[in-house]
Amino acid sequence: MDIWIIWLVAACVLGVGEMHQGGFYLAPFALGAALATVVALLGVGVSLSAVVFLAASGIVFGTLRPVARRHRRLPPSIRTGAAALVGKHALVLERIANDEGVGCVKIDSEVWTARSYEEDAVIDAGERVEVVEIRGATALVMR
Repeated sequence: MDIWIIWLVAACVLGVGEMHQGGFYLAPFALGAALATVVALLGVGVSLSAVVFLAASGIVFGTLRPVARRHRRLPPSIRTGAAALVGKHALVLERIANDEGVGCVKIDSEVWTARSYEEDAVIDAGERVEVVEIRGATALVMR
């Protein structure tokens, strides 16, 4: 069996292993094996393809692994959608009274149905409030 086939199989096995493992441990070695496959196809021999495998794997591991580790330590993704509205300030457009089932606020440029986070609080139109929670299509706000 030709050596390039062995290197190609090793690259595929290491690549699949990286997909299942996900810690960026096997990807540098899969890339090194792929480069060794190319070198072996050029007909340079087993020893030089092994040197290419070791050198490429070492370089990729040494340069890209720290980058991958930094990306894994990033804070969770920025909140999007309705979750991004929590903590924002809003303008009360229509008086908010939970017992009457009325209330409307403007958050950024969107108009939302609103209820007071504090059950008995009544908030008059024109006041500034803070969004505490989003429940369905209703913003729970407080002064």
